Amino acid sequence: MEKLSLPAMICIVVLFCAAAAIAARAQNVFFTTLANFDGANGAGLSGPLVLASDGNFYGTANGGGSYSEGTVFKITPSGVLTSVYSFCAQTGCPDGNGPLGGVVRGTDGNLYGVTQYGGSYDNGTVFKITATGTLTTLYSFCAQAGCTDGSQPLAGLVQATDGNFYGTTAGGGVYGAGTVFKMTPAGMLTTLHSFDNDDGGGPASTLVQGSDGNFYGTTYYGGNYIWGTVFKISPGGDFTSLYSFKQYPYGANPYGSLVQGNDGNFYGTTEGGGTNYNCEPGCGTVFTITSSGAFTTLYDFSGPDGFSPYAGLVLGSDGNFYGVTQSGGSSSWCNSYGVSGCGTVFTMTPGGMLTTLHSFDLTDGAGPSSALVQVRNGALYGTTNGGGADGDGTVFRIGVVHTCATCRP
Repeated sequence: MEKLSLPAMICIVVLFCAAAAIAARAQNVFFTTLANFDGANGAGLSGPLVLASDGNFYGTANGGGSYSEGTVFKITPSGVLTSVYSFCAQTGCPDGNGPLGGVVRGTDGNLYGVTQYGGSYDNGTVFKITATGTLTTLYSFCAQAGCTDGSQPLAGLVQATDGNFYGTTAGGGVYGAGTVFKMTPAGMLTTLHSFDNDDGGGPASTLVQGSDGNFYGTTYYGGNYIWGTVFKISPGGDFTSLYSFKQYPYGANPYGSLVQGNDGNFYGTTEGGGTNYNCEPGCGTVFTITSSGAFTTLYDFSGPDGFSPYAGLVLGSDGNFYGVTQSGGSSSWCNSYGVSGCGTVFTMTPGGMLTTLHSFDLTDGAGPSSALVQVRNGALYGTTNGGGADGDGTVFRIGVVHTCATCRP
């Protein structure tokens, strides 16, 4: 955060104080564009950032780079951006191309991720990469006849308490509607579940391991009403469909990952649906669901407060949730150019009270579609899919300065 000249009684805290205080003092929200992508260093930011052991953030861009097929990049907390790896560096792209899910830091210190395309069968890969850019392709999807092992992974990986990585593919499997898989750090893959549309299809969100040891996730389509599902699966593959979305009034097409709240329930977003149809097909929602499937809609977006929340939420250190919407917001610049808003950053209490913290105006980014990440001092870092100085996306930081006699800097 930039140094500010404030009286000693003003303590700087970044999203530590109550949401009510944030709402009352929205003028104290400070936003900084840290870096602009220009195509050569990446374009079309995809997946959340991850803070590595070296103190830098790492992420993926779906396009751009030396071969226009996506990158892994590094950015310092102050905004120095470096390309770590450009995909399709090998003839025929056996190293993969089109990384969408970001990277996760493994317990061995390396970064792990997926690409949607490329690999030995052009149906995506799982890769490992060091902080200095040495990439190893661990698995190429569609290695089995009929792609029963899955194809085209969209979501990132999660390393579970057993040391293995768990993830999903949007296609392939026995029924062609996607899979859930387990993979060892050495690259041995086991398919745990094949979606059949009735229990969901096209999973696009990173799994989250709950406090009960099971994994929770969403599918983008399928289920009882075709609008997506929430599911639970054990590390051994025992699968339970918890909820089927019904476009009106409960939301449709969940794309972002779930997050477990302090109450033990899971919180998430839907890209569309809900009760407000001034956005098509619905403006999207925020919801909560228990581990047994009891579902509640917490918030319906309407447009000026944002719409199409592709990304999932992050649980802040203050107990509130933070997220982004890909469209909507109050930017007169974006609206004057016929764009329905360039997106927002928001905070929401567990009870569903939402406050817009920032509306993107194209110059500082547009279309954020990846979850935020919070660091130890409370600052939130995120990316936009477009906009910025060169139109290829940005990395930003957002925080709050609050007058508070009992807060600690």
